[in-house]
Amino acid sequence: MKVSNVSLEGKTIFVTGAAGFIGSNLVKRIFQDVTNVKVIGIDNMNDYYDVSIKESRLSDLSKNKDFNFVKGSIADRACIDKIFRDYKPDVVVNLAAQAGVRYSISNPDVYVEANLIGFYNILEACRHSYDDGEKGVEHLVYASSSSVYGSNKKVPYSTNDKVDNPVSLYAATKKSNELMAHAYSKLYNIPSTGLRFFTVYGPAGRPDMAYFGFTNKLRAGDTIQIFNYGNCKRDFTYIDDIVEGVVRVIQGAPEKQNGEDGLPIPPYAVYNIGNNNPENLLEFVDILQEELIRAGVLPKDYNFESHKELVPMQPGDVPITYADTLPLERDYGFKPSTPLRDGLKRFAEWYKNFYMAN
Repeated sequence: MKVSNVSLEGKTIFVTGAAGFIGSNLVKRIFQDVTNVKVIGIDNMNDYYDVSIKESRLSDLSKNKDFNFVKGSIADRACIDKIFRDYKPDVVVNLAAQAGVRYSISNPDVYVEANLIGFYNILEACRHSYDDGEKGVEHLVYASSSSVYGSNKKVPYSTNDKVDNPVSLYAATKKSNELMAHAYSKLYNIPSTGLRFFTVYGPAGRPDMAYFGFTNKLRAGDTIQIFNYGNCKRDFTYIDDIVEGVVRVIQGAPEKQNGEDGLPIPPYAVYNIGNNNPENLLEFVDILQEELIRAGVLPKDYNFESHKELVPMQPGDVPITYADTLPLERDYGFKPSTPLRDGLKRFAEWYKNFYMAN
């Protein structure tokens, strides 16, 4: 087990993408667990998906007097530098990014702006947080993705695997983030940890994710498309498990130490956070349907078969995602474990309340 070397008590934490799915749940958890803590959040509130969900998340967070929100983009260098000057964050959690594999095929510009330029701005701000003898950032934690594994044949995916063959620009930007963080950790001794998230789902999630999109379409009476004729497997990871992993990782930064040459050994690490239990897409869809009926989102006599179409694999997709979580268990004593049915049940109940309450 890693020694917990970053206390959050009395600290200022900067969370980018704070109105996002993972970001908002992380901020909520920090305030739940830690007393005397300040959180600075930034989000550009773009309309990549239903902004009302982001506004709802933000409304919940804004009830806490120690939460300060900045509407802005991490690609705006002046904005990021001002946040670091004004608040001097002790911990940075970079979750802001343009998400989505398929969207990156048709809209590459936004991925370069948010995921490359934006992350560069965060790294530069962390670098200069040590200027003039300041103690600077204690730990930079940032979101990577299971997409970096591309079409790797070996499963489960290990962080020791070679990941030099991305099959989407989104994946390429996430791998670039890991490389950039490594360089900055080496050059400027910034403790950094990348987290490769595996198919995160749950209440108030992202509408572009399959479970959410399927629900919208089924409710509207449309047909859902199941790619690769249903022969895909995904390591679905419930949001609370993701947040638990992030909170633990934040508090255990890679140690700063010098090598035999007297130069810093990069205080750098990368972990998978996944459920370590890939589910077949057809089985996943069956469970989703059952939970949507149970929650009253769909009627009991819903003709599911007539709204299902099996189609070929989409560009940028991979047949399986499967996380090796042993390093996370070894270093932080944690492994995601929420069963898929439990997670989809909570999503279906949230969906009913959010969209159908009136």
